[in-house]
Amino acid sequence: MTKERRSHIERTTGETSISLDLLLDGSGAGFVDTQVPFMTHMLELFKKHGFFDLSVKGTGDVEVDDHHLTEDIGICLGQALRQALGEKEGIKRYGSFSLPMDETLVTVAVDLSDRPHLEWKVDLPSEKVGTFDTENAHEFFWKLALEARMNLHIVLHHGTNTHHIIEAIFKATARALDEATQIDPRIQGIMSTKGSL
Repeated sequence: MTKERRSHIERTTGETSISLDLLLDGSGAGFVDTQVPFMTHMLELFKKHGFFDLSVKGTGDVEVDDHHLTEDIGICLGQALRQALGEKEGIKRYGSFSLPMDETLVTVAVDLSDRPHLEWKVDLPSEKVGTFDTENAHEFFWKLALEARMNLHIVLHHGTNTHHIIEAIFKATARALDEATQIDPRIQGIMSTKGSL
């Protein structure tokens, strides 16, 4: 029987407290409860479109701003992805998805290479969506890429609505990761001529 690819991350600092559970081969189930409503909405979309069972409980110093909690959720999700993937045997490794949302078109490409990098080709038209500082989106994805040790490219082709742009990024990232984390029975061991990632 195949071992479940799941992980649990707990992170508590002087600024935030986060508990996160991830099952890669899920159905989009779970719950998200953070003090940042926009991030809660984005993570709900992420788990749905990636078919990840994801539960997140996060609290933090949001009276300062949303930065610390948003960044630390990115850290925890990245660590959870890396932990759940284990030795990465049999995974496709690469994934990409172009996602339209009304006037917006975003492409996300990922390589689960163990070489962290974020390429962020996104100009956000607005500094805020509701109370959320949109610059925090970059922080979330940079920490996600760093802690998951993945190469993540995010390109905005066009778009004028900041909510649509960030939402398209979260959905496209989830779908690219769903592809990259899939087990391909043709792959023996690790998808690399080096024999390791």
